[in-house]
Amino acid sequence: MALFFRKSRDEADERAEVDPSFAVSRVSRETPAAHSGIVLPHGPRRAAYDRREDDPGANVNDEATDDAEARDPRLTLPRPSSPRVFVVANQKGGVGKTTTAVNIAAALAFGGLNVLVVDADPQGNASTALGVEHDAGTPGTYQVLLEGARIADLVQRYPHTPNLHVLPATIDLATAELELVNEPGRETRMKRALTDYITASDVDYIFVDCPPSLGLLTLNALVASTELMVPIQCEYYALEGVSQLMRTINKVKGNLNDSLELSTVVLTMFDARNNLSREVASEVRNYFPSQTLDVEIPRSVRIAEAPSYAQTVLTYQPRSAGAVAYVKAAEQIAQAAVVEKEK
Repeated sequence: MALFFRKSRDEADERAEVDPSFAVSRVSRETPAAHSGIVLPHGPRRAAYDRREDDPGANVNDEATDDAEARDPRLTLPRPSSPRVFVVANQKGGVGKTTTAVNIAAALAFGGLNVLVVDADPQGNASTALGVEHDAGTPGTYQVLLEGARIADLVQRYPHTPNLHVLPATIDLATAELELVNEPGRETRMKRALTDYITASDVDYIFVDCPPSLGLLTLNALVASTELMVPIQCEYYALEGVSQLMRTINKVKGNLNDSLELSTVVLTMFDARNNLSREVASEVRNYFPSQTLDVEIPRSVRIAEAPSYAQTVLTYQPRSAGAVAYVKAAEQIAQAAVVEKEK
């Protein structure tokens, strides 16, 4: 599938004449006006979650909030001066890494920004959550890394907004690390592909979702990115995974990518009733005071169930506390680019 938001208007218009499905509305490069926000879709898709009494096992953190932002979650997000490329990584599995990547990416897209999600995990969970095809044999990240294919030719559009695109991952990617070992320039293949994509498109944000390991797939993502986003589960073991990841990052910075910086830490699976959650959150904020987002992502049934419907929580249950938290996280990330520009 071709790239949807091209810089060349003539080329896009020619494509639209041949393939009518290509003709989607382009997102203006101008920052939206203060009163022209993006309204998230109405939800949920499953009636059992319309009322709390229908869900006796729901967590108290899952309760839909009553504030105005929950009822009408609008975003008016500024565009960065240049594309921001995030690698979303944590050596420990089960910390909400993929969930955080897809929901923040979707929130930024609903805010009017052009976003690409690169699924670099052979499990393909990001592809599942974003509702794109990723059966075995579907062209995607494997072809980009091993065959030199262009990302622009393989991306698929997220069904709920035209300005979020996904490079899918299939089970074929499971063998990529072994196949890359003897390939020349094996650590920089993703970087070359993303550089080409950025040149050809009007993309604002790129998120590379990595497997929970520090092999060649994650290394390619670290080399290709300028910013690191680390989701940290509010439990003790998650802190150990971060310390191991930081050692790897320091090695990458010293040898392959001096531009890589840890810019964003997201606290996930937070339970306000749990002393341990509060203690871990406090410790993380002490260690990463400027990088940790103000909002914590709550432990949520809605967030966990949304991928089974091939959706993010923003479309599955946009009024839930989890959806509102991800909207706030995306807004803070977008605003951080403005603050950095003004310095």
